[in-house]
Amino acid sequence: MSQPPSQQPPQGGFGAPQEPPQDQPPAPAQPPQAPVGPPPTPPPSGPAYGYPQTPPAPQPGYGYPQAPGQAPGEAPGPYGQQPSGPYGQQPSGPYGQQPGPYGQPGPGGYGQPAPGPYGQPTQPGYGYPQQQYPGVPAPGGSGGSGGPFKGKTGVLAAAAVAVVLLVGAGAWYVVSDSGDDPKKPVAGPSEDAKGSEAPSASPSVDEGDGTGGGRETDDDLNAGRKPGEAKVAWLQKNEVDLPRNGGEIRGPWFVGDTVVTALYRGISGYSVADGKKKWTVALPADICATPNTTSPDGKIVIGIQNGTTDRSTCSVMQMIDLNTGKAGWKSEVKKSGAFDLISDIGLAISGNTVTAGRTSYSSAYRVSDGKQLFGTPTGNCRTFAFAGGPKLIAAANCRNDDVDNPQHQLQELDPVTGKAKWTYQPPRGWEIKKTYSVSPLVVSLENKKKKQWSVAAFTDNGKLRSQMSPAKGDLVTANCGGLLSIFGQQLEGCSGVAADASTLYMATKTDTTGSARTNKVVAFDLNTGKPKWTVPAPAERTVSPIGMEGGKVLLYAEPRYDKPGAILTIPPTGGSTSVLLQHPEGTNRIENSLFGGLNTVYRDGRSFILPKRISGSDDGEMEQATALVFSK
Repeated sequence: MSQPPSQQPPQGGFGAPQEPPQDQPPAPAQPPQAPVGPPPTPPPSGPAYGYPQTPPAPQPGYGYPQAPGQAPGEAPGPYGQQPSGPYGQQPSGPYGQQPGPYGQPGPGGYGQPAPGPYGQPTQPGYGYPQQQYPGVPAPGGSGGSGGPFKGKTGVLAAAAVAVVLLVGAGAWYVVSDSGDDPKKPVAGPSEDAKGSEAPSASPSVDEGDGTGGGRETDDDLNAGRKPGEAKVAWLQKNEVDLPRNGGEIRGPWFVGDTVVTALYRGISGYSVADGKKKWTVALPADICATPNTTSPDGKIVIGIQNGTTDRSTCSVMQMIDLNTGKAGWKSEVKKSGAFDLISDIGLAISGNTVTAGRTSYSSAYRVSDGKQLFGTPTGNCRTFAFAGGPKLIAAANCRNDDVDNPQHQLQELDPVTGKAKWTYQPPRGWEIKKTYSVSPLVVSLENKKKKQWSVAAFTDNGKLRSQMSPAKGDLVTANCGGLLSIFGQQLEGCSGVAADASTLYMATKTDTTGSARTNKVVAFDLNTGKPKWTVPAPAERTVSPIGMEGGKVLLYAEPRYDKPGAILTIPPTGGSTSVLLQHPEGTNRIENSLFGGLNTVYRDGRSFILPKRISGSDDGEMEQATALVFSK
């Protein structure tokens, strides 16, 4: 049973070796000795779930009808791990000046992690000895079941990577599955922001009444629909001429009866009912950063490149009103000092505040008019990454005397003033990586030096609530993949997890030992960190949590080569799964073609299935599906 900071820490935990496992497991992790106070193209494909493991025939573009007897496209594992890039990890030197390019990601499937974070960037050279705080967990204690977790994530530069928490032989490991780096960023001086290149609305669409150039629902997709199957509400296909390395589909965001997605150099709003395009805002350069949430009145701030060359940086903010599709203010993030390396920014929105995080520096602006509200705090600790939504959560990096032993802080900030409402300081060496939930607050942390991994829950006032401790043999996963970003950090962006006030829900890694792939859902008690219950997926299926609905856990049952997907529910007390929305068999091949890094949302009786990335290949580029929507 995990205890608050004043108690002894629980034993065991999550983790992953950075190098391939050796014959002997690493020694058990010791409790922390320090005081207590977080890109890419889709990963390499594998056959669609349940499909016989033989090399499939090449598959046409997403959504393209397949020839009879043709094997569907391969699909990778269900989740991607966040690239654990340099969250505030700078090399020695003034404020983390970067030493040269990052290393290439390692190939490796499960059990073959990549060699070090982005070519092993060093930790920041902040430094003075840390004050001792009351309530530090003492070494060698008993009475707990969580504690620091053994192992460390494999770090990959531009891939969706699967976080797998594995227990065995008394140690915990995290292993990874990787993809290829599509495009390494090129360092160099940035171009001036092209303020004169204002975003423009597409002339082919209207002001937002839903009658503009959207695609009509393809009635043939509903031909032969069986009793009990959902209706295909609409199918959206790619309309954008993409570069060779393709593009990431960002979103969706919902404002009233409009669903919004962004791709390459444009952002568009569609009717949730029939997919007709309401508006489009064309942008002068690539979209490079987006927040998870909008402001309460439906406005968003996105990041775009300040030019169109390899030397351009992700430093321009553009506000867009998603209600009307009108572009608002546009501004370039101003450097906070000579060593503020604005190569990428990570954006998060809470209330009427948008934050821009990057290595060692941060700034916050009013969403409505772009006025700067606060910047990087003075003093020993500097905020560098944020998560938004109902609360503004920040990660800070503090100066210390050991570049390999960083000191991080976790904070909740007032979104208007930037003042900390509370501060939690993990033991030295533990880095804040990602938030799995903002309310309740659940955070992943990593200790690279000790090869340890932890998932911890916090109370509303920032006290350590528990650390998750799966049962022996359970391997739980989270999807935190995204575009390659060197300096732009973001705590939000994970999927494949869900939470309510008392419970965290995660899926286990796919079990491939039987005749077909399958997995389970584990419910963790946020007060103790221990599993409450475990529910298996339906026979020969895999599932992932996607949210909560009416107090029940929502799951996406992923499609197989011979079975369509579905939205399922599980009661908060456990039990068996129930079908909420059964996707039709007639569109199974289209749904399967989307699989491999998806954004899946269930909202108001509709399920929205969107690929995270699409190809830029000219062959079938415009036949790729960018959204498949089902309704009751």
